[in-house]
Amino acid sequence: MFPYETCIFICLLSSTLIALPFTKTEIVAWKSQAKRVTIIRDTWGIPHIYGKTDGDAIFGFLYAQCEDDFERVEMNYITAVGRLAEVEGESKLYHDLRTRLFYDSLQAISIYTGSPVWLKRLCEGFANGINYYLQTHPEVKPKLLHRFQPWMPFLFSEGSIGGDLESISVSRLKNFYGDGKTVSSIEEKDHEPEPKGSNGFAIAPSRSASGNALLLINPHTSFYFRPEVHVTSEEGLNAYGAVTWGQFFVYQGFNQYCGWMHTTSQADVMDEYLETLVRKNDSLFYRQGNTVRPISIKTIRLAYKEDGQKKFKEFATYSTHHGPIIASQGEQWVSLAMMVEPLKALTQSYQRTRATGLEDYKKVMELKANSSNNTVFADSKGKHCVLAWRLYSQEKSGL
Repeated sequence: MFPYETCIFICLLSSTLIALPFTKTEIVAWKSQAKRVTIIRDTWGIPHIYGKTDGDAIFGFLYAQCEDDFERVEMNYITAVGRLAEVEGESKLYHDLRTRLFYDSLQAISIYTGSPVWLKRLCEGFANGINYYLQTHPEVKPKLLHRFQPWMPFLFSEGSIGGDLESISVSRLKNFYGDGKTVSSIEEKDHEPEPKGSNGFAIAPSRSASGNALLLINPHTSFYFRPEVHVTSEEGLNAYGAVTWGQFFVYQGFNQYCGWMHTTSQADVMDEYLETLVRKNDSLFYRQGNTVRPISIKTIRLAYKEDGQKKFKEFATYSTHHGPIIASQGEQWVSLAMMVEPLKALTQSYQRTRATGLEDYKKVMELKANSSNNTVFADSKGKHCVLAWRLYSQEKSGL
């Protein structure tokens, strides 16, 4: 149980007691940033984070999440960086391959490097908050990630369960890139699947007893899939609601101006293409109109755990201008085009928490990068509407 109205950041461990490879300079900087953050736990243990800047608030935001459940924070990023097999063994290799076909750390680093300053500061607050938690809690033993990096949020930029990536069949990938044996089209699960789908209701003032607009947020998730958080800063951030573990934005909730709730979308942001192969000598090509184009080949080397040891497996992966090859159908290969816009997605996910009303919220929606979400919206002025993602769907070009 959390003590009532308890403020953290009052006990700092000496850096000489910490075994993690953090530098003295980093630790001094984190301690200084921690002084600009206050976290107060209410009667129910919900953290209320107050920071001088948005970056400071995010620092405390992630620190509090790690206090509540570091394991879930870490596991979400182990999955996002495509290293699940290093923790859970060879059976997760094709989950990691699926991730690495569409996302990789070099891409995320490049996006982070080119990001606007305000977003970099949030990402730095994210990494600093988690790393400071690890530095001050040497008893916590990460399964894999002993240092978090500011580019990691670009690999995990939407708050929905799994996002678009998880709709890609691991079985099809295994059948194509694995031993070629027939596998079931139904994914085998070693645990009960997370509930899917959600309900949200916006009620007009004329239909409520109070005469105010009402917003019901009812995400269909298992217990503790998301924590409840209140995060504020002196720069104007003031959001309360549900957060997907490890992310620095309130996924479903409200600020002083408006509230937002997401239901699962079926927007068309993924397309499969049948590719006709052409072999010339020892090279592979595919037909594109009246011409042929070379198939791109990239080696992906994945690590996995077996009998307590770290082993590696290499995959020669293929892609066309549409996207990675994910399966075969008869004599043809299947490529998949998926909307991958980490910078826009992370920007949209965060900026909607600072919307001041419907028009402001719609401007954020125009980034068109949170593809797995419909939105139910209500604001403090009494206006309300349901914004279906399809109204803001992004048409892909050049495919």
